[in-house]
Amino acid sequence: MSTPTPPAETVTALARRYRLELDMGTAPETPVWTLVPGVTEFTPKIDPTQQEVTTYDAEGWSEQAVTMLAWSIETTIAHRAHPTTGVFNAAQEALRKAARSFGAASYVRVRYYDRTGAADAQEGTALVKWEPDGGGPDAVDTIKVTLTGSGSLTEIANPVAGAGLLSVETKTLGGDA
Repeated sequence: MSTPTPPAETVTALARRYRLELDMGTAPETPVWTLVPGVTEFTPKIDPTQQEVTTYDAEGWSEQAVTMLAWSIETTIAHRAHPTTGVFNAAQEALRKAARSFGAASYVRVRYYDRTGAADAQEGTALVKWEPDGGGPDAVDTIKVTLTGSGSLTEIANPVAGAGLLSVETKTLGGDA
């Protein structure tokens, strides 16, 4: 029996690798992708719906089939405002307004991707749930945003692929490595 070759992939990816963008354009064929700033947590999910398809041929073993997929993104953002005017960030405001709308105005087009250029990039249309976290007088203003997919989540080419962002800089405490 041979020993398997150890994998070459030994560096653990960081959760902060994701970047979330919102289409702020007015024409679907000409997106204007805008950064949603202040992301402090980011969890993309794909949930399969499974149905039992067991037949007598399974000899007592249960069989399942995936019949539908649903996607969502749960994220927490630090609510950003301009330091002089106090005006909230436009992308964050667009999410807040969509959460309080009906019909077509309640949908947003989003994409997320690995900011290092890795082949992990998705795009889709979603409904928005905007939930301020609240807190005491010493708390910062954070918002839990849930994007619930409406339709497919499409794999796209990573917009920063090939931009040279995959290089790793190593530093140690007390100076450069």
